[in-house]
Amino acid sequence: MTTIGTALPIQWARLRSEYDAPLRRGAWYRVLSVSQFEVVVDVHQRPVLVARPYVDVSSTPPACWTIIDVRGSARAGGGLGSRYAVCPSCRERVPLAGQPSTLRCRRCKGVFPVE
Repeated sequence: MTTIGTALPIQWARLRSEYDAPLRRGAWYRVLSVSQFEVVVDVHQRPVLVARPYVDVSSTPPACWTIIDVRGSARAGGGLGSRYAVCPSCRERVPLAGQPSTLRCRRCKGVFPVE
């Protein structure tokens, strides 16, 4: 039960595998509600329902780059190649080559570890 004036802890969710939903792979979305079977996330200020087994949920915002591998995937990398990284701060996507331990974001200039 929630009392008036008490904020619920913010949670974050991202797709863990292919799923027919308007979510970008690697992007973290604010969780509006979560249950055993489903998660409702905020996508451009609209609630989107996702089956719980298809998402990772975290109580802390992402702190490292997320690696997306689109080889064999129905979703294309938008010209970024078969592997790309998603910035944890601004969500910029960059092509990924090799196995870097950290990357500097070309948009927000932040340096973050690579997951």
